[in-house]
Amino acid sequence: MTSTGNQVSLLQIDFCGMQFNNPLVLLSGCVGFGEEYTRIKGFSNKDVGAICLKGTTLEPRLGNKPHRLAETYMGMLNSIGLQNPGAKAVVRDYLPALDFSETRFIANVSGSTIEEYAEVTRIFDDSPIDAMEINISCPNVKEGGVQFGNFPEMSARVVAACRKMTKKPLITKLSPNQTDIAENARCCIEAGSDAFAVINTVTGMAIDIASRKPVLGNNLGGLSGPAIKPIALLKVHQVYQVCKKHNVPIIGQGGITTVEDALEFFIAGATAIGIGTALFYEPMACKTISEGLIAYLQENRVSGIRDLVGTLKLNG
Repeated sequence: MTSTGNQVSLLQIDFCGMQFNNPLVLLSGCVGFGEEYTRIKGFSNKDVGAICLKGTTLEPRLGNKPHRLAETYMGMLNSIGLQNPGAKAVVRDYLPALDFSETRFIANVSGSTIEEYAEVTRIFDDSPIDAMEINISCPNVKEGGVQFGNFPEMSARVVAACRKMTKKPLITKLSPNQTDIAENARCCIEAGSDAFAVINTVTGMAIDIASRKPVLGNNLGGLSGPAIKPIALLKVHQVYQVCKKHNVPIIGQGGITTVEDALEFFIAGATAIGIGTALFYEPMACKTISEGLIAYLQENRVSGIRDLVGTLKLNG
């Protein structure tokens, strides 16, 4: 094997039976429906392990009223509102344009009812999509708008409904805005989740002091970026304590911008890492992080990225 081949093999991982070129995943909402990022000069889908498509519901949605984005110190608030053309349109109009030989593509399943989650899953099951990420941070309209992901029992019901509709890998995206994320993970595993994405955004607000109104049209938004990294690391560590007993992998995400950030998430228990907000100001972040990971593994004589996962040594 050539030197380049050895370097490539250092980063290759198995994730729920899917072979990833490397452990980097482009996160949902940051790269459209998979074709937008390929317009960036120098980028190739082969440079990442997987791409999560934009959140998709059963029917088309226009999303929230503006403003939808607000920059914060070391982060960004977003309140897009799941603007999308609907699941059938995504399968019909977007998936045929994607090259599934280059990387893995993961659909993001969203909904307002358990029945909607199940139907969107069924639609994507009958498509070339490789896996599905269940966005359980959506509000449940039948329960007065409370988020599915904030209550373990409700999260598990969503996972179970989706599980009945597909044999493809299901990745449950866990919210940090809950009391016991590890208990939620346990319930979701029992319901049929194959993996987790940890974490989703942290709920936040920005205020315009002139108008004394929230900056975002929807008042609240999801905070992402470096500001939430310490929270995300802790949540990955907590979920990993449950996952390691069942051999369930985690995509660690939340504020990863450098190779050092990425390494921390692997050590905390992530099998793969998600890159999101960083792409907005450094489109080639993945290349830099990949090169840094290879250099670290070689310098420390680690045989592969998988050997770093969950190697955290707690004090005391």
